[in-house]
Amino acid sequence: MLRDEDRVFKNLYGVEDWRLAGARSRGHWDNTKDLLARGRDAIIDEIKKSDLRGRGGAGFPTGLKWSFMPKQSDGRPAYLVVNADESEPGTCKDREILRFDPHMLLEGCLVAGFAMGANACYIYIRGEFYNEAANIQVAIDEAYEAGLIGKNACGSGWDYDIRLHRGAGAYICGEETALLESLEGKKGQPRLKPPFPAAVGLYGCPTTINNVETIAVAPTILRRGAAWWSGIGRPKNTGTKVFCISGHVNKPCNVEEEMGIPLRELIEKHAGGVRGGWDNLLAVIPGGSSVPLLPKSICDTVLMDFDSLREVKSGLGTAGVIVMDKSTDVVAAIARLAHFYMHESCGQCTPCREGTGWMWRVMERLVRGNARVEEIDLLLDVAGQVEGHTICALGDAAAWPIQGLIRHFRPEIERRIRARDDRTAAAAE
Repeated sequence: MLRDEDRVFKNLYGVEDWRLAGARSRGHWDNTKDLLARGRDAIIDEIKKSDLRGRGGAGFPTGLKWSFMPKQSDGRPAYLVVNADESEPGTCKDREILRFDPHMLLEGCLVAGFAMGANACYIYIRGEFYNEAANIQVAIDEAYEAGLIGKNACGSGWDYDIRLHRGAGAYICGEETALLESLEGKKGQPRLKPPFPAAVGLYGCPTTINNVETIAVAPTILRRGAAWWSGIGRPKNTGTKVFCISGHVNKPCNVEEEMGIPLRELIEKHAGGVRGGWDNLLAVIPGGSSVPLLPKSICDTVLMDFDSLREVKSGLGTAGVIVMDKSTDVVAAIARLAHFYMHESCGQCTPCREGTGWMWRVMERLVRGNARVEEIDLLLDVAGQVEGHTICALGDAAAWPIQGLIRHFRPEIERRIRARDDRTAAAAE
């Protein structure tokens, strides 16, 4: 269990002042000039040593991602873009950072932008986050007024501008290249890669896109050292993580915990346990709606980090933990998610545009048992054809929940089909 002195997000619940004075009392913007004075390479090396992995879902090594930015400018400006388009069902961690500790994010933007040679940052925020956007804008105004950003940011000699951009609430704009398209005023559709954003990103310039939580923790890692961060959690799964626990628990909550905490401990210590007791657990979606669910038998022992969850054919994703007890109609729950991904598909790739609708329609029939048993394998086959065959990962996100359902709850699907067949035969007699 995470020690209080190791917590990074000290105002996660909004108890303290979120404005500049409160942020400074929690240690933010403290000697930021000295952090920048270490130099670009030293900052990136420290982040690499910490083994920090992206908190937006993919878990890509952050220091490595920063190092992809050009060392020498070819005349084009470089940009940092913060992905605050938190649209994954079951996930609300970035929202709390944005509204209760916005200066933590802004300091991270300056440090990360400097390390990448960027003089400008855009924070792309989900359109529905009205209050969060208002708080971020107040924080940006305070930071400019205090000389923390803008010309000669923090007295470092580095000029740095931060701009807030409000999106229109499209799930697809959480994909980094679709986000860039939207930021440029175009339809939010993912770009083909290569070229990758580090070479050709926003306005055709070198760009790095990072999640809110990833950027927010960077200054604390630099202050306390990579060894401190990597000492929390497990190798290659280091540091702390904000988990969002919702669904059939007694106390739904957001909580910062160490990576690698057992799922059962996370739910029982922080969310008051499963409604009706642990034995009433049916399944858990461990990382936001786009990762495959896990049945209770796996939930009993699985650890909450990238590699442990990958080993059981799921993923940490955004760490949006959705708990389902035995009252859940699990087939209907996954059908609802299938509808969500069908609705949010941008339509650019044929497998996703056609496949998500087809999968949802079959799922709706499976909910009612109005299908043939062989259609289960057909659905699995189509999900496999959608997975990995689209420009972005939305196709994977649509396929994985269905694959997880069939992997772990196939008997329930078959039971519904047989029950309907029996009712039909009885009616015929």
